[in-house]
Amino acid sequence: MNPTQILSADQIRQKVRRIASQLYETNFDEAALVLAGVAGEGYELARRLADELKQIAPFSVTLVQIDLDKSQKAQPVIELPGSSGTYTDRVVVLIDDVLYSGRTLAFSLQPFLSVPVRKIQVAVLVNRNHPRYPIAADFIGLELVTTLNEHVDVILSDSAREGVYLR
Repeated sequence: MNPTQILSADQIRQKVRRIASQLYETNFDEAALVLAGVAGEGYELARRLADELKQIAPFSVTLVQIDLDKSQKAQPVIELPGSSGTYTDRVVVLIDDVLYSGRTLAFSLQPFLSVPVRKIQVAVLVNRNHPRYPIAADFIGLELVTTLNEHVDVILSDSAREGVYLR
């Protein structure tokens, strides 16, 4: 079965701009924001959001990558880059390309639980809404109703194929 394109590159750019605007509106009184992208397309989304925020927001934006293996059922302890001072009393936004069951974002949350952050928010490009873990997105590019058998592919790091596809 051929994948169906759900979002084009231009539509993704619009979604990123909108999410960045929402992040700014929600956090306008903050001095700094930490964008923590899940390795892969989640980090690419975080990078794009950071670029947009740097153009529109007066606060500083720190971009970090959360390294984990999404295919593993359990994760080793995830180490945060930099010192804990980078995150102390900051708003942290966990970012991934797709929210499906919440498992990946639950693992991504783990390293921030031992740091006194001000607040943790979640941003995703696509929310499939099949929760198995108590994770909800605060900022969503697209709500997409899917069956459990369908798969959503987000391609951000390959400009020739950039898009969101349903297969």
